[in-house]
Amino acid sequence: MYEKLLIEYEEEVEIIESPLSGKIKGLYSDSTIAINSKLTDVEKSCVIAEELGHHYTTAGDILDQSEVSNRKLEKVARNWGYEKLVGLIDLVNAYKSGVRNRHELAEFLEVTEEFIEEALNYYREKHGLFAKVDNYIVYFEPLGVLEKF
Repeated sequence: MYEKLLIEYEEEVEIIESPLSGKIKGLYSDSTIAINSKLTDVEKSCVIAEELGHHYTTAGDILDQSEVSNRKLEKVARNWGYEKLVGLIDLVNAYKSGVRNRHELAEFLEVTEEFIEEALNYYREKHGLFAKVDNYIVYFEPLGVLEKF
C-alpha cells in the first residue's frame, strides 16, 4: 500500500522520509509530506493517508490542537484517510476474500489495527451501527458483513 500511495500521488505531493523528533509521525505543508522514516511501511501508509487528507481538506497552520477549530480540521483530514484506505467497499471485498476479524482485515488492507479501529469508529459516527453497500450490509460493531439476497 505504501508504494502504491507514493506512485498514485507523486505528481500531487512530494513525500520526503526523514527521522522526525518526538512522537511526530508526519507533517504536511505546501504540497509536501514529511514522514518519519523510523516507521514501518504499514504505519507510513496510514500517516500518508492522513497527511493527504490535509492536502485535500485543510489550509493553514493547525498544529495548535488546543484550538477547537484546529482539532476539527485534524479530524476532517483523518476521516479522509479512513475513507481512502478503509472504504466501505474495501470492507465488503475483505469479507468476500474470507477476512473474518480485525487483525486479518488490517493485514488485508495493509494498515495498522489501530487505524482499522479508528476507521470503524469514524464509520459508526457517520452511519450508525451499519451501512448499506450494494447488496451488502456492513456492521461496524460487531464488525461483520451480511450479503442480501
